[in-house]
Amino acid sequence: MPFTVDSSILLFSTLLIVGVITTKFSSRLGVPSLVFFIAVGMVLSKFIYYDSAYLTQLFGIVALIVILFEGGLQTKWSNVKQVIGPSATLATVGVLITTVIIGVLAKYILGLSWLEGLLFGAIVGSTDAAAIFAVLGNKNIRPKLTATLEAESGTNDPMAIFLTISLIELIQYPDASLMSLIWGFVWQMGLGLVMGVLLGKLSVWMINKINLDSSGLYPVLSMALAVLTYSGTAMLQGSGLLAVYVMAVLVGNSDLTYRHSIFRFNEGFAWMMQILMFILLGLLVFPNQLLSVIWQGLGLSILLMFVARPIGVFASMIFTKFSLKEITFISWAGLRGAVPIVLATYPMIAGIDNSQLIFNVVFFVVLTSALVQGSTVSLLADKLGLLGGKKATVPHTLELVSIGRTNAEIIEIDVEENSPVEGKQIRHAELPEEALVTAIVRDEKIITPKGMTFIQTGDILYVLVPKHLREQVKAQFSKQEES
Repeated sequence: MPFTVDSSILLFSTLLIVGVITTKFSSRLGVPSLVFFIAVGMVLSKFIYYDSAYLTQLFGIVALIVILFEGGLQTKWSNVKQVIGPSATLATVGVLITTVIIGVLAKYILGLSWLEGLLFGAIVGSTDAAAIFAVLGNKNIRPKLTATLEAESGTNDPMAIFLTISLIELIQYPDASLMSLIWGFVWQMGLGLVMGVLLGKLSVWMINKINLDSSGLYPVLSMALAVLTYSGTAMLQGSGLLAVYVMAVLVGNSDLTYRHSIFRFNEGFAWMMQILMFILLGLLVFPNQLLSVIWQGLGLSILLMFVARPIGVFASMIFTKFSLKEITFISWAGLRGAVPIVLATYPMIAGIDNSQLIFNVVFFVVLTSALVQGSTVSLLADKLGLLGGKKATVPHTLELVSIGRTNAEIIEIDVEENSPVEGKQIRHAELPEEALVTAIVRDEKIITPKGMTFIQTGDILYVLVPKHLREQVKAQFSKQEES
């Protein structure tokens, strides 16, 4: 039956429903959901012929913008800044070492040229945090490790993209200047960082200052600013993905109007893009072609997991304060995800010899990495003693719906240990007269606040406060007692 508009829409909705349902199975089986999404695409490839590498690359980049933006929003800067050095080293030196090792191995295993082998290494050089934390679910690993993996995955994609594009250029133009490529790397990373900071501050200012008629427009505005950050930086030959991640970290760690609405919208949007992207990537591969590279792919996947990645991680972190157990966990938690498959479309579009072979093997490596590492990373964290109890989550959120037309808002405050208000009754918290504690979340239960209610460590307070007193009230709760 030929596809019509209505049948295409039916297929689209069915894919989303199937994608959402498979996430439930993935969490129970301990396997990243991307494996199931890809499997759906591969099954559909039997009925739908699709071979557009260009469309896949375009949609993949848009999806990566959304996923990186959502990941950056969730990243806590207070944790990341403590591991920014090791993370940056992993994202640069670690990726480079991994690229060279697996590139040399790929040359001999796949029978490629030196540059083609290194190109393969560059394509599989980056990790995917979304896959890692989808597997860990609500289990709580040490914040230092979480922050390191988040920062590495958010910043190593630009490095992998730069290496991929540079190697394609060297293959097409052997006389290309090495110095120009090095300068290009410095320019891309430097401009990406600067643009991320500048547009991040601009985004926070716009979101907080503009009064929109509908609360639903604030999440749309935040996403539009993320896309603007990528496109504006990319147009100036900078690293757009790095800029998006830096911008998102800055926005996510700032006081925002409609903060919860923005976060929840982007979380759902990122899931939708992830589902569609992996299904599309599954459509692009033909299962019978994978069978022809199964042994080469399996060999390279094993070497990547047990040789290239560990050497890259240990070489990058040998002089850090991380323990041997922590470094071992980080090396094993280097799951491959969307970026390598999207990058594998670059040689296809460029018309590089052996591009189809490279794509098929990359696809196989990502699939086996997700299956093997994804199903064991949580178990390894537990065996190494790096897991705690369940991750604390806030089951309730409150926001003032009419915030766009008022001068007040509801802010969320976590009461930390040694907070000035810890152990005090609300009436003795010395809040401004205009501020009102509207709800307290304690042990996943909502408590109606009264003047005699005591504030405890771990409480989550929702405070109705005039906008001009927001910073003052937050400071009263967050400042530490002087010793």
